[in-house]
Amino acid sequence: MNKNASPLFLYLRRSIFYMTIHKEGYRTIAYATLIFGVLSTVCFVFLSAPFPMLTACIFAISLLVLLILISFFRVPKRIHTQHDDQIIAPADGKVVVIEEIFDEEYFKDRRLQVSIFMSPFNVHLNRYPTNGKVKYTKYHPGKYLVAWHPKSSTENERHSVVIDHNGQEILVKQVAGALAKRIVNYAVAGDTVQQNAEMGFIKFGSRVDLLLPLHTKTLVTLNQKVLGGVTPLAVYA
Repeated sequence: MNKNASPLFLYLRRSIFYMTIHKEGYRTIAYATLIFGVLSTVCFVFLSAPFPMLTACIFAISLLVLLILISFFRVPKRIHTQHDDQIIAPADGKVVVIEEIFDEEYFKDRRLQVSIFMSPFNVHLNRYPTNGKVKYTKYHPGKYLVAWHPKSSTENERHSVVIDHNGQEILVKQVAGALAKRIVNYAVAGDTVQQNAEMGFIKFGSRVDLLLPLHTKTLVTLNQKVLGGVTPLAVYA
């Protein structure tokens, strides 16, 4: 590799060779590309002569929007962390909550909650944090409060999945936010799942909560950035 290569070249190289586009984005990207193509054609045919600067601005802005949209559905190629005794981050983002809470949905007792906030610029694919068997999966319609709102975990649209790992159950909750208007979840009750396999997708960000046994030992701190499928969050006791 050329050591004098520009940052832009290196970014484009990583984008082309080290990521793919998730299937959930195919239709959205196709529509966006069609709109971009029609808009660009109309501008160049009818506006390029009298308003060249306006045409260039419209083209540049619409291209930037298209590239940002494509980035929402990117899936970087990574070496995933495989460890049967560890709970691996199910999503990219920042750890915003580590606290004890009372779970009213499934466990009906106190649990250790670890929450990861996903910004619009994070990878939005969610992965299973552990090996095990899916014991419970349920979609809950709800509000679209901002993802860092204290009540977003219980009042927003969300999808909960409980995984039994050798007798220890953890709950993974995909939570919608102000921008995320669709949660996709692939879990089926009774299925045996593998750590880091695809669990679902939250379109345009939001957060993922994990409810762990109280005796679980956490390996992360507040405001720490984590990578889905790579960063160990906790260890089974």
